[in-house]
Amino acid sequence: MKRTSSILKGLFALAVAFTFTQCANNSAQQPVQASQAAGSADVKIAFVEIDSLLTKYNFCKDLNEMIIKKEENIRTTLNEKAKKLEKDMAEFQRKYENNGFASPERAQQEYNRIQKQQQDLQELQQKLTAELANEQQKNNLELRDSINSFINVYNKDKGYDLIISNAAMDNLIYGNPAFNITNEIIEGLNARYSPTSSK
Repeated sequence: MKRTSSILKGLFALAVAFTFTQCANNSAQQPVQASQAAGSADVKIAFVEIDSLLTKYNFCKDLNEMIIKKEENIRTTLNEKAKKLEKDMAEFQRKYENNGFASPERAQQEYNRIQKQQQDLQELQQKLTAELANEQQKNNLELRDSINSFINVYNKDKGYDLIISNAAMDNLIYGNPAFNITNEIIEGLNARYSPTSSK
């Protein structure tokens, strides 16, 4: 379950990082000089630190909290069923070793029942894990749509030609703090977000 959670959180961060690579509109307000070596014209650029956004955007925090609760519920459900299975297996072993079954057929029936119980538990684990992954994917899309929608509105006034995402210095080795719009984006997203309108 921990491995699944780590994978899902990684996908979550990648989905948000992908969002910012698609957010760029044309304008020339307070242009930034692009690289002369590339022969480019003036381009207005900004960047957003994804790690900060994910930890400070209330919608993202609520989605993460919801997923954590679901993970805990799944873990509790599976642990309870696993404990019952262990108990039934131990009881079967005890009875079998002490000739506690009325007949070999009755012992076989009980053995088959325990095997079915074990199979059902494995199937339940796969089903719940798949449901959690689907829920996480749905959340990623909702988060991406939310951020994209806000960036498009935000950029109508700001007029950036390019907004770069930066996750743990993956896409950006250095950025002048003057071009960092992370706090503006977080404040705008949180001002627009209403928990009552979400799940």
